[in-house]
Amino acid sequence: MQIPPNPDLKVIPLLKDVSQRAMRSAGREARWFSLPAGQPLFLAGEPADSIFFVVSGALGAFGPGNEFIGHIRPGEPVGEMALFLGGVDLNGDGIPEDKPHTGSVYALRDSEVVALSRAGWNRLVKAEPELLEGMIRIILRRLGRTGQRNVATVPKVYTLVATSPTIDLRLRARELRDALMKFGQKVAIIDEIQGDGKPAAFFDELEQNNDTVILITPIGDTSWFRLATRQADRIWVLARGDARPSVPLMPEDTSPAQRLKLVDVLLIHPGTERRAARPQEWLDAAGANRLFHWYGDSQADAMRLARVMTGRSVGIVLSGGGARAYSHIGAVRAIREAGIPIDFAGGASMGAVIAACVAMGWSDTEIDWRIRKAFVESNPLGDYTLPVVGMVRGKRVNARLEEHFAETEIGDLKIPFYALSTNLTSGRVHVHRSGHLRTALRATISLPGILPPVVDGENILVDGAVLNNFPVEIMRELHQGFVIGSDVSGQPEGLNREEFVRPLNFWQWVARNGFSSPPPIAGLLMRAATVRNDPAYGRDMTDVMILPELPGIELRDWSAYDAAVEAGYVAARAALETSEIPKLCCPA
Repeated sequence: MQIPPNPDLKVIPLLKDVSQRAMRSAGREARWFSLPAGQPLFLAGEPADSIFFVVSGALGAFGPGNEFIGHIRPGEPVGEMALFLGGVDLNGDGIPEDKPHTGSVYALRDSEVVALSRAGWNRLVKAEPELLEGMIRIILRRLGRTGQRNVATVPKVYTLVATSPTIDLRLRARELRDALMKFGQKVAIIDEIQGDGKPAAFFDELEQNNDTVILITPIGDTSWFRLATRQADRIWVLARGDARPSVPLMPEDTSPAQRLKLVDVLLIHPGTERRAARPQEWLDAAGANRLFHWYGDSQADAMRLARVMTGRSVGIVLSGGGARAYSHIGAVRAIREAGIPIDFAGGASMGAVIAACVAMGWSDTEIDWRIRKAFVESNPLGDYTLPVVGMVRGKRVNARLEEHFAETEIGDLKIPFYALSTNLTSGRVHVHRSGHLRTALRATISLPGILPPVVDGENILVDGAVLNNFPVEIMRELHQGFVIGSDVSGQPEGLNREEFVRPLNFWQWVARNGFSSPPPIAGLLMRAATVRNDPAYGRDMTDVMILPELPGIELRDWSAYDAAVEAGYVAARAALETSEIPKLCCPA
């Protein structure tokens, strides 16, 4: 139902200084309507012929792969790219056409929206050219090209759901509030007594008067549970690490956040309990997207969750690059020395192995010891065989991954982690965010022609570097904070030209170098698998970009450990020198 027939567009902050005459002219092209919670404003592929402004409520933006991008609050525009890319001659026939939306937008709560046609917007811009500058700033901020954090896209209303009566929700909410207040946040905690039966205006006022609103409710088919989850920008399901989830865990489709998978699990570990369920079981039961661990009364975990809530979390993405990836160890050390906490970690190929060490919670000393033992003291690819599916049998690699990562599951890691492999069956990337860690690492380092691939059901998985050696976009989907990248894949080729001018046969190579030294074909295959058409791909999606200088270090030069680590440390210190991340992610 459209209301009212003559909308006052001055409720939109961007339009508050527009003249009355221009406003009346544009108003004839405007529609003001209600959008129920869970309903789409538009879907990917639909024509983009209007710009929308949120008057009340909240919308959620989703990318082409239905990944969540961010929240859209009252006063903010939606579909603004249509103004710049739509209404053009797409087919060369002289007829202007509307470019389709690349993503979808849904109402997360009952909302009111103003739609302004392209003609109406053009009238406004003609009368008030400053509007164009303001809109460009909004677009640049959303594209992440200005280095500014768009706090409006961060959730404001969190609903904490307790799966057990032994979980003290109010205590946990207070711990989060105390952590948020260290970032200067104003926080309201609302329980059933305060919030049940309240109208939408009550919750709108809470949002306007606070930076973060925390609603707390036990799980159950009650009016307050339904209301609290319906009002949520994000649902956090609190569960005990020593319990098993019931299936189904929550009443079905109680809120848009639940249907759109804006749900996370917080596994609480009160002590040295025995694990009763795998982390993936909790994720599946809750229909959740991410899992966090909260150990005892750990203030560090509360601070990490507060960084996630405020868009100040930090994720690192580490590229593949064979022995050059050792430099990531130095980069991690520099990041930690700068006082920057690492809240998410991911990567491809050997970069994923280093990221996994970070996600395990290992110190710099332990990472150094384990990588030296597993990859430096002897050649991990030294068990050569007559090649049928690979140059080496892979038994050495398997044994070392098992020795250091054992039966650890990705869901057990201290912080959220992902590794990327390439699925040769489907021709697509495969993101590992669950299952055994060593299996994911074995897949992501399986360079075609060198290591045998990993067979997972019908899927044949090889090194992630084949399709994406620097998977930053996955980190951007995983959280809304800062991203620090370390990329060694754009280095000079690092191949010894002389080895290919007059190549030796197998026995000549063995006579000269022995069986322990990797032959030139190893470097050739590694380089072929990690070459990218665009060596700078993904770098513009980072907030800090670390590019170690590694001249003379080949991809297969496993003994060049110390030089590579030092290069990563030096490059990271230089990249972080002018960064504002330490100030923004770490309260004084």
